[in-house]
Amino acid sequence: MTTTGAAVTGLRTSDQRYTIAVIDGPNVSNLARRSKRMYGPNASAEGLGKFVLEWGGRLGVDVERFLSNHEGAILEYIHESSDRVDGYLVNPAGLTTTSHSVPFALYDTGRPVVEVHFANISASAATARGPVIGPGVSTFTPLVSGQVMGMREYSYAGALLSLVLALDDVTFFGADPE
Repeated sequence: MTTTGAAVTGLRTSDQRYTIAVIDGPNVSNLARRSKRMYGPNASAEGLGKFVLEWGGRLGVDVERFLSNHEGAILEYIHESSDRVDGYLVNPAGLTTTSHSVPFALYDTGRPVVEVHFANISASAATARGPVIGPGVSTFTPLVSGQVMGMREYSYAGALLSLVLALDDVTFFGADPE
């Protein structure tokens, strides 16, 4: 799905139209019922989807969004989408500390992956952006290209912008500069 809107000008060095997959894992569908401190006063899965699609449109990229509470469905989506997408944003949510199959499936696509979190998962629960249950260790982090966290829905905006700029930079993911 592509959303049009006022383009963000002057940032990109390419006019390439990338397709970016945004994967939201278990519990993201329940944003509206979760901590307002952590997820924001207006957070909902639908609102997040709209925000990400509109931001992608402004960056000149197509965004596919996939939301599931089921690890198997997420794996199926990754396997099915890897030939048509240029990169992934993933909020593993409830799979952050437990999944091994999803981060390896993403890694095996050969596409860049940016891990996103509403909370700063490395912070203590006592901090304003720390997760309610305290710091955690992600099984995704060792296998992804980068990570943006602690900025609520703005983590998605920063991750999407960073991924698109990195894709525009032919040397970023290992090509030799000319």
